[in-house]
Amino acid sequence: AVACIASDGPRAVRRIVEISTAGRAPSNDPALFALALAASAEDAPTRAAAFAALPEVARTGMHLFHWVHYMQGFRGWGRGPRTAVAQWYTKRPAAVLAYQLLKYRSRDGWSHRDTLRLAHPAPPTATHDYLFRYATRETLEVGTPSRVAPDRDVVAFVEAVASLARLKPDAAAQTIAQHRLTREMVPTELLTHASVWDALLPAMPLTAMIRNLGVMSACGLLVPHSQATKTIAARLGDREALRAARIHPIAVLAALKTYAQGHGVKGKNTWTPVSQVVDALDAAFYLTFDNAPATNRRVMLALDVSGSMASPVFGMDYLSCREASAAMALVTAATEPNHQFVAFT
Repeated sequence: AVACIASDGPRAVRRIVEISTAGRAPSNDPALFALALAASAEDAPTRAAAFAALPEVARTGMHLFHWVHYMQGFRGWGRGPRTAVAQWYTKRPAAVLAYQLLKYRSRDGWSHRDTLRLAHPAPPTATHDYLFRYATRETLEVGTPSRVAPDRDVVAFVEAVASLARLKPDAAAQTIAQHRLTREMVPTELLTHASVWDALLPAMPLTAMIRNLGVMSACGLLVPHSQATKTIAARLGDREALRAARIHPIAVLAALKTYAQGHGVKGKNTWTPVSQVVDALDAAFYLTFDNAPATNRRVMLALDVSGSMASPVFGMDYLSCREASAAMALVTAATEPNHQFVAFT
């Protein structure tokens, strides 16, 4: 990445955006790291391109915190980072921003209070001003546009999330369903109840749904032939939804391996796998193949089959290097017409 940025920084930034927005990597973190590296380059056009690309690569609050964490490891908070982060907040519609503020509250030692106080954005509307005050728990001194009342729907959304801490499970489930809240907005003690997960399911993003299949089975929501099980199987079978959510084949394979074994890698949570869900995950793995575009070049797929490949993938203890390499080879074979497999030890 360093060599690419030094050679042609703006081109490297365009490539980062391309890979990130197409969902062609199992994780967005490498793209965020590379973008932070570009934002710290000596070349001014490269830095400008990196800052301009921030909203495309850092699409969520969690992404923003990752990028800020990486960026501060390379450089300080100058005018460029402050402007880029400020625009990340001010360019979003208020309703979208409220969702990000409440779903992703902190990560990597950063919170919205930290980034807003450093970037010091001028709120473009009264509703943005309300959200900035809510996130920072204080008055921002710059550019309050007026004392016009904030949007009622946004205020109701924020108040609904705050109310969950004092509600019983069934009442919380009603609030969650009414306002289409997400798991991250729900207090931990409520996440052991099937009614709460049932209320979360209709609006649950696909990535979150795939990650929480075990939890939903453990709490009793997912059982054979239940409506929730049918809903999940249908969503996993939706090719267009999988593409829109940028679901990577490796993410599905990791979920399949974890769910089918009936317990997580960390913690003591256990569940009885539901065969309908296992089958749906297996089918979804193949449906995500066309998320990787073909190059139409001649490709040799050389797979290491030595004993060392039984080691787990770094950061994915439930997935061996052998399984991951075979899965990626299958993805390539399914999209590249001119391929050949070979094995080596």
